[in-house]
Amino acid sequence: MKIAIVGTGAMGSLYAALLGDAGNEVWAIDQWKEHVDAIQDKGLRLEGKSGDRTVHIHAATSTDSVGPCDLVIIATKAMHVAAAAESSKPLVGPDTTVISIQNGLGGPQIAEDILGKGRVLIGVAGGYGASIKSPGHAHHNGMGLMRLGEMKGPATERTERAAKVWSDAGFNVKTFDDIDQLIWEKLICNVCFSGTCAITEWTLSEVMADEDAWRIASGCAKEAFDVAKAKGIPVDIDDPIQYVYEFGLKMPNAKPSMLLDYLEGRQSEVDYINGAIPAEGEKVGVPAPFNTLVTSVVRIKEKKLGVR
Repeated sequence: MKIAIVGTGAMGSLYAALLGDAGNEVWAIDQWKEHVDAIQDKGLRLEGKSGDRTVHIHAATSTDSVGPCDLVIIATKAMHVAAAAESSKPLVGPDTTVISIQNGLGGPQIAEDILGKGRVLIGVAGGYGASIKSPGHAHHNGMGLMRLGEMKGPATERTERAAKVWSDAGFNVKTFDDIDQLIWEKLICNVCFSGTCAITEWTLSEVMADEDAWRIASGCAKEAFDVAKAKGIPVDIDDPIQYVYEFGLKMPNAKPSMLLDYLEGRQSEVDYINGAIPAEGEKVGVPAPFNTLVTSVVRIKEKKLGVR
């Protein structure tokens, strides 16, 4: 299968390496020239939970010379989805399936608005703990779960075909009829740790161990849970605080991508994670003061870095 990964940062590199190692024709598309050059020269190295391998795949800084693909995976951060979807148009033929995989809310909808209704599947990835060690070299701490679903309605034949591609590459993958439930179950964990870790510059376990930091983190999670319930999202969670605490115990030393972005001087996805909760809460009459404050503080820190 011919597959293009648009956005090969940490998670995109994980996808590209394992899908390429499974025998697919994989194209890694990214604007980071040093990363692309390293992949072209030496291959893409992936180490961590899945082992240590170097996979020789195609890599490019644009989609111009790639041509139509069977599968296009948009793996950019949420604020870059619009540009990624526009650049993906030459990759999309009549039978192409597109999967948009982002943290937070809104990414897949943006992709569908640009690429066409019914074209995009939603991916929800969790439990990988991926990072870039150096150009052409990615690492991941876990081998979590990839969840796939249609934008609306139950899983279809194409959802199952896409799932098999991931499964054949060694991913744990499941398809779901109500993907909104999975999006919000992950979002509740994201809002708990992402913004709080970015503010404190601590790992998950350090946030959990500090009374004040945990008050903020768990407050963000509870607000997201309350908004989900008010929206009628059937999240399978009885106690949101216990839910996020148990999540944190699984990856105690992890640094969320929002913290990694801050440490490396990049703009984060805070507007689509913590920042999405007040906006969604306003629609259903649920206030979200913890998430409002966390979002503002992260934005202020980014302004001081000059990336916002």
